[in-house]
Amino acid sequence: MINNYHNYNSVVNNYNSAISIISKEEKKKENTGSVEFQVLSFTNKIRKLTLHLKLHRKDYLSQRGLRKILGKRRRLLSYLSKKNRVRYKYLINWLGIRE
Repeated sequence: MINNYHNYNSVVNNYNSAISIISKEEKKKENTGSVEFQVLSFTNKIRKLTLHLKLHRKDYLSQRGLRKILGKRRRLLSYLSKKNRVRYKYLINWLGIRE
């Protein structure tokens, strides 16, 4: 039980540092309808759900929600890669997600 608590704390600390960066950027952005902002907010939700699912492995509704958000983000990234490859590459590198 103590080992799980230690793992939880390390996961939460890493997660909180990543989320704080994303939250600051969300507040700076003015164009909330842009593809970049939508991908940023989906990435934020994905990271939150991933942390939740590390603790609650059998939460199947959250797993379904995560898959839906991943699909939406994938489609937005696909659209962005077709329209503007430079912005797509910059966003992928900045968020630290793979293609």
